[in-house]
Amino acid sequence: MSATRIPGPGANVAVCRKARGLSQVALARRAGVSVSLLSKIEVGDRALTQGIAAAFAQAMRMTLDELLGTAPVEGADENSLTALNYAIRRFDIPDGPPPHPEDLPRELAGLNEHRYRTELSAVLQKTPGVLTRATNFAHATRSPDAWTRVADTYSVVYWLAARHRWMHLAELAVMKQRLAAERANPIAATVAARDEAGTFLNSGDFAGGLAIVDRAIVEAETTLHGRDRAFGLGILHLRGLTLAGRLKDKATAGQHIEAAWSTAEEYGEDADEHGIHFGPDQTATHVISTYSDMDQHRTALDTADDLIRGGTDLPATRIGPLHMNLSRSHLALGDRDAALESLEEAWDVAPEMARVHPTSQELMRVLTSLHRRSNPRLTRLAKRAGVPF
Repeated sequence: MSATRIPGPGANVAVCRKARGLSQVALARRAGVSVSLLSKIEVGDRALTQGIAAAFAQAMRMTLDELLGTAPVEGADENSLTALNYAIRRFDIPDGPPPHPEDLPRELAGLNEHRYRTELSAVLQKTPGVLTRATNFAHATRSPDAWTRVADTYSVVYWLAARHRWMHLAELAVMKQRLAAERANPIAATVAARDEAGTFLNSGDFAGGLAIVDRAIVEAETTLHGRDRAFGLGILHLRGLTLAGRLKDKATAGQHIEAAWSTAEEYGEDADEHGIHFGPDQTATHVISTYSDMDQHRTALDTADDLIRGGTDLPATRIGPLHMNLSRSHLALGDRDAALESLEEAWDVAPEMARVHPTSQELMRVLTSLHRRSNPRLTRLAKRAGVPF
């Protein structure tokens, strides 16, 4: 897996624009933004959001992940990534079943624990073995439960690939996830649709992702029952509100937000199933992100105050992005100190995720650019993130 190091997502806009011989005026016109905003993003005075990044990428005929840049693979992880690709490639060429199939549920649960703690390297190292053993066992038994476990493992692969913006791997994982879901319990197809919509989200095709969500909701309403139905519809509505927020489609986002809150109330306390969390607190984190995407920053912060005041047991995989979103809302409202504090929280809670996440990278770039005077806290964080200051 090759990876391209870029000078930060916002700064890379200028690199890509100049490589295509476009002036700021031409790119701004194509993307539907002001020249002033584009200029501020390029020099680091404004943070590049995912929605605007998608508009720039489309205007330059790039994918969103190409514009944002993929996270590099560390040397120690190269062998694990090769092993993962090998395991995926041999989806329909099984070996013998594993000697201790009774260990498979525990192995997948352990893999997801690493995921919840955003330990990306550990997930990459352990996933090939878990995936191989789960797939071989499913072929041997042809059990829907066993194939559901395979589909759930591919959901982990999608998550890992999406975090690094390895979009070819993410799309391949979702393709195999759908094949496994065809032989699995009905809920597996809903989780696969949610992840498929995620590949559209990560590539900047927000409208396409919404189409996937809408289709999956219709199917889930007819195929799922009881707790599976509440969980399945809930995670689809969370994906839908995120996609609509990136489009700044307030009406559609509002519909998904209302449906997500209603489903979360029906579902009850937050819990994890199939490697994914859902419930009222999880819904709140997604709503906060969507408010930020739609420039409703004060509402985002107020919603976060309610969540944090009440306390939450959500894992680092959700708390890290929560603090990133709070940082960008604080920054948009002009409170640099609060933005830095929230970004520090994101790094403390989920350091491996913060290192590769484009929002974290962009916030570091902008805060570094805006602080013309010495700031010891920012200097320490920039050093930790590997950003010159």
